[in-house]
Amino acid sequence: MKRIIIICEGPTEEEFCKKTLTPYFQKQQIYVQSPLIKHSNGGIVRWNILKKQIENHLKQDTTAYVTLLIDYYGLYQKYEFPGWEESLAIADKNSRLDFLEQKMSESIEENLRYRFIPYMQLHEFEGILFYNLEIFDLLFNDDEILDREELEAIFKEFDNPEMINNCPDTAPSKRLKRIIKGYNKIVYGNILAEAIGLTGIKAKCPRFNNWITIISSIVKPLHP
Repeated sequence: MKRIIIICEGPTEEEFCKKTLTPYFQKQQIYVQSPLIKHSNGGIVRWNILKKQIENHLKQDTTAYVTLLIDYYGLYQKYEFPGWEESLAIADKNSRLDFLEQKMSESIEENLRYRFIPYMQLHEFEGILFYNLEIFDLLFNDDEILDREELEAIFKEFDNPEMINNCPDTAPSKRLKRIIKGYNKIVYGNILAEAIGLTGIKAKCPRFNNWITIISSIVKPLHP
């Protein structure tokens, strides 16, 4: 059985890995381990700190693969991710993240990087939860949906939920807090994810789907 270590930005992503990704990959004979970013016990850190954790995992188990489940939203220059300044000149966000992921990979020790799968969620993990309106109606009563007008507008504006933007007031998690009464990221986020199912999330979110496809490919031996 292959092993994939998914370093999670926070408890919401960690829970998603345990409840949704683990059973999916187990069927493919891939064992999932989902530690939090160690230095912060969740929450983004400077690249040199995260890089050390990545390389330590790769060195400790020479058969394991390592990837990330972190958000592009909330990343700034101060975190010193490789290629950050150059990336800002790339207007298309998907191309920008492709560039940043490439630079992350190039930053990892050469003899280890073939087992590293760089990934950033565009723009935020919670974006993948905006699958369709029916899911919200199934899970929440009318009095729990505080702003149905905004909820409907989101689905009209964004066919691809990964494109829901990263401004402080309009990031996916901020929208959910406004729309759902008493929204709790860990609890409600994973209730939505389980209700949608991984097949549904993959169908709506092309970058996320590509990441899942790459992880699935590790059952075929890769060589440096």
